This record gives sequence, C-alpha cells and structure tokens, in this order.
Amino acid sequence: MSTIPVTLVAHDGSRHEISGRVGRSLMDAAVAAGIEAVVAECGGTCTCATCHVRVDPAFADRMPPADADERAMLEMTAEPADASSRLSCQITLTPALAGLVVRLPARQY
Repeated sequence: MSTIPVTLVAHDGSRHEISGRVGRSLMDAAVAAGIEAVVAECGGTCTCATCHVRVDPAFADRMPPADADERAMLEMTAEPADASSRLSCQITLTPALAGLVVRLPARQY
C-alpha cells in the first residue's frame, strides 16, 4: 500500500513530517508516528474530539465535508473549533491529500 507525506505543525510552530498509508486515517498516521498532540482517546471512533486538527486552507477543497457526527464532536473540542477544524480520525488519506498540512491545537482536553 502506498503512503503520502503529511506535515503536522505544532502549536509552537515546530513541524513534524510524517507519512501515512493511503486509505488509513490521518489520526492513525499521527499516532503511529508518535505525535503526542494527537491524543486519540477513542481510537478513531469519532466520540472524543481529542484528535482535533486545523486543515491548511490550501487543502480545504480536497476534503469531503464533515458529517453530522463529526460536526457534533467539533463542538466539544478543548480549543474552539473554526472553519478549518476537523477530527483527524475522520480524514482518510488519499493521493489527492499528498503534502497535506494541518495545524495542531495547544491542547486536546
């Protein structure tokens, strides 16, 4: 299975260059890479909002819209969600997202 590069930008501006397998979630890639800022308490079931990320505007049109469950969980993030907010467990990595850049909030809970 192929992988794509992803950049996670921490709250302090540090950058984490990782890769994720196509067809898996961004959350899976971040957890596998040891990114502690992606807590992922529920393991990717869209029930905890501890994998909150902010998608770089350059990639916004490549994302499918958040479904009702994700939108409901985004109302419960530790830091206020904005228009760029998504749950990384709901972002499936595809070739169209190669080079994806997301920003991590300062806290997840």
